[in-house]
Amino acid sequence: MTRMPPRWSRSNPLALAVLVCLYEKPMHPYEVAQTLRQRAKQESVRLNYGSLYAVVEVLEKKGFIKATGTVREGKRPERTVYQITDDGSREMDDWMTELIGVPTKEYPAFMAGLSFLPSLDPDDALAALRARADALKMKVVGIRSAMKAAREAGLPRIFELETEYEEQQLVAELKFVNGLIDDMTAGTLEGLDMWRMFHTEGFNPEEVRFNFDTNLE
Repeated sequence: MTRMPPRWSRSNPLALAVLVCLYEKPMHPYEVAQTLRQRAKQESVRLNYGSLYAVVEVLEKKGFIKATGTVREGKRPERTVYQITDDGSREMDDWMTELIGVPTKEYPAFMAGLSFLPSLDPDDALAALRARADALKMKVVGIRSAMKAAREAGLPRIFELETEYEEQQLVAELKFVNGLIDDMTAGTLEGLDMWRMFHTEGFNPEEVRFNFDTNLE
């Protein structure tokens, strides 16, 4: 049997970032990293040098980029310069179109925490939610300050869209968290009494699970 090559996966945004940089002009990996950092793209794409070089290697094997030569700066070692290929340009376009046009299911850590929230004592959960609300407020203030500075510096909105999106996400999350805090504080959260019962001494969760499962049948 002939072993098939592994299917290309569009799971690593850093690979897309490399393609976009090389679409602008040929660069060596260190220059790609510097370009991304100068543009604060590490806020949207996880960036470290080890994974960057691994991504470059994969892109080259897939034929999306190719080496064009080497450069040397001062006493530093030679660095390989890469440029995007025609296949790489098509892959970049297809990938970008998919990212922007097709909603996908994501798994935020906070959503995972909410799904298991009853495992915490309600009072402990409330304290954690209040701490999160305070942290979110600080993040909103910080990101709005950064956005204001960018506008005052004359940066066009098109280059700040990811920051604008993040700000809107933070505001929406803060609204949700504050609403949950209010419902728990007022005692109006449906299921709160059962939740408190989960954490009382001598409580048997099997009884509640049996009743719950019976009601679903």
